[in-house]
Amino acid sequence: MTDLRFDDRVAVVTGAGGGLGKSHALLLASRGARVVVNDIGGSVTGEGSDDGPAQQLVSEIRANGGEAVADVNSVATPEGGAAIIKTAMDNFGRLDIVVNNAGILRDQTFDAMTMDLLDPVLDVHLKGAFNVTRPAFVIMREQGYGRVVSTCSASGILGSPHKSNYAAAKTGLIGFTRVIAAEGAAHNIKANAVSPIAYTRMLAHSLEGPEADDQFGPQAEEVKEQLTKMFTDTLAPALVSPVVAFLAHENCPVSGEIYTAGGGQVSRFFIGRTKGYFNRDLSIEEVADHFAEIRDETDYTVMNDPAEEVGQVLTAVTGTNTTVK
Repeated sequence: MTDLRFDDRVAVVTGAGGGLGKSHALLLASRGARVVVNDIGGSVTGEGSDDGPAQQLVSEIRANGGEAVADVNSVATPEGGAAIIKTAMDNFGRLDIVVNNAGILRDQTFDAMTMDLLDPVLDVHLKGAFNVTRPAFVIMREQGYGRVVSTCSASGILGSPHKSNYAAAKTGLIGFTRVIAAEGAAHNIKANAVSPIAYTRMLAHSLEGPEADDQFGPQAEEVKEQLTKMFTDTLAPALVSPVVAFLAHENCPVSGEIYTAGGGQVSRFFIGRTKGYFNRDLSIEEVADHFAEIRDETDYTVMNDPAEEVGQVLTAVTGTNTTVK
C-alpha cells in the first residue's frame, strides 16, 4: 500500500508539548505535514506556563527534516484560539487539519465539585475546541477542504468516578464533532473523534488520585504499581496516533464518527437505538411492563442524524415508512 502522506498540508495540534499531542505532531510531521505545535507548557491541572515543551518538539521535528513552528497561546479563550490559527496562516499560508488534543484534569467527587474545578476543564477541553476550530472552519470552508479530529474519552462515554467535569467536557465534544461533520459536509470538511487509551501524564495523575485508592482498596499501591508497568509497556501514545492521522488524511471516508484506540487495537464507538415499544395509549405502567422490550438490543439501528430518528418514530406511530428531510 502506498504510504499515506500529508505533503503540502498544514496541521494544528493543540496540547502537543507532550504525551498524545507530541506523538500526533511527530507522526504528521514525519509524513510531510507542516505542524503548528501548540502548548502552553502548564501542569496536568492547568497551572503555570512554559515555552519549553513546544519549542523542544519543534526542534526535534526540524532535526528530523520536518517543518514546524511553536505556538504558546491558550485554547481556553477565543482570542487564544484565533491566535493559534493565525500562527498557522502567518507561517504556512494555509490550514488543513486541526487536532483538538489539549486537556487538563481537576478530579473531585461530584458532591465536592466546585466551579473552580469545573470551569477550567470546560474552558480547555470543550470551549477550547470551539475557540480553535471556529476560525479554522471558516478557512476550511473557503478553501473547500478540512479535517478536524477531536479527543473525547471513555470517561465520558462510559462514565468514570471523580471526573464529572472532565466527562461532561469530553462527551460534549461528541456532539460538537457531529455538528461540525453535518455543517462541513458540503465543503469537504470531515470531523471525527478519538477516545484514546494511552499511558500519559494524565493517566498517571489519575492513578495517583484518591479515586484510585478508593477503587483498589488496601492493595492500592501494589495494584497501581502493576498497572503503571502494564500501561507503560503496552499503551504507548504512538499506538493511538496512526488512527488520528488517518482520520486527518484526505483519504478518510467517514465523518461524525467516534473511534477508540489503545495498544494497537482500534474499534468504533457508536450510539445505537433499540427498536423499542409503541403504544398510542402509553402510560407509566406500560413503560414498566415493557421495559425489557424497550431495552432489547435486537435489531438496533445507528442513526445518522435527528431527522432519521424522527422518521423512525413517525413510522412506528403512523404504521407507514416515513422519511423526514
